[in-house]
Amino acid sequence: MAIGNSGLRGAMLALAAMGIFATHDVVVKTLGTDYSAIQIVFFAALMSFPVVSVILLSDRTSGTLRPVHPWWILLRSACTVTCGVTAFYAFSELPLAQTYAILFATPLLITVIAIPLLGERVRLRRWAAVICGLVGVLVVLRPGSAELGSGHLAALISAMTGALASVIVRKIGSEERSVVLLLFPMVGNFLAMGAMLPFVYQPMPIEHLGLICIIALFGIAGSLLVIAAYRSGEAVIVAPMQYSQILWATGYGWFLFDERLDGGTVLGAAIIIGSGLYILFRESRSDASQNQPVLQTRLRQETVTTPRAGLLQRILRLGGDRTMTGRGG
Repeated sequence: MAIGNSGLRGAMLALAAMGIFATHDVVVKTLGTDYSAIQIVFFAALMSFPVVSVILLSDRTSGTLRPVHPWWILLRSACTVTCGVTAFYAFSELPLAQTYAILFATPLLITVIAIPLLGERVRLRRWAAVICGLVGVLVVLRPGSAELGSGHLAALISAMTGALASVIVRKIGSEERSVVLLLFPMVGNFLAMGAMLPFVYQPMPIEHLGLICIIALFGIAGSLLVIAAYRSGEAVIVAPMQYSQILWATGYGWFLFDERLDGGTVLGAAIIIGSGLYILFRESRSDASQNQPVLQTRLRQETVTTPRAGLLQRILRLGGDRTMTGRGG
């Protein structure tokens, strides 16, 4: 597959976005040594709210804030909030590369969840890729031979809830306003994290509040770069760049946290990434997938600090996307 200038530009923008997201996660891990994930998520979302509010206010789509599908919106909001707080907790507990390896199972889970929710037809080849990828997750976890902790469980929950939230957007996105899809998870986060905050709160010095601001700004900046990447290059070229985060994780883990890759993590990550790449390329064929649920996920799990790029693009009315917009962006 030849890659033209636009494809190369899209890939480079996506790589830059992944670098920013990886730095975002490093700051989360750094703060996680002193603070609960609940506190970090609450204040990071609070810091990002002014910027996100400006974006939401630019939405000129007619309608109200009343959801067309309230129960799906409620489930999506719960999944998005859970995905964020469990991912933040996993980053604070596990080595960066191991956390990413588990989170990379999200595309596999999206493929499975899309069957009942979107009516996606998954044939033998993609099923084989899903099974291989899940075997890769077991290789990373090594149940029975390695001690599994709450961080591993949190990463798995984050992958599952992130996958479900993504598929729900594909299911109802064409009927709901983008502002509704983005605003309700933010409100849900404030309510849920705010209710739990008094039980875990620790005073934060000004320098740590500055790091919270970096999390908020990098989450938005990364999402905007993802939009630019998809406007420049084909999805099948841009989407695989998400796996470059494992390289950032390896470098950051080595230099900042004295983390070393073990053989199980390397082998398991390779299996998961290989399976994910195969699913991406299969979906890019028009006769293999009618919904393209993984291709349309736009690289990064959605949390309250990293809004879904496709929804931001719809609100900002940025056209020129070189991938199919499909249902829900």
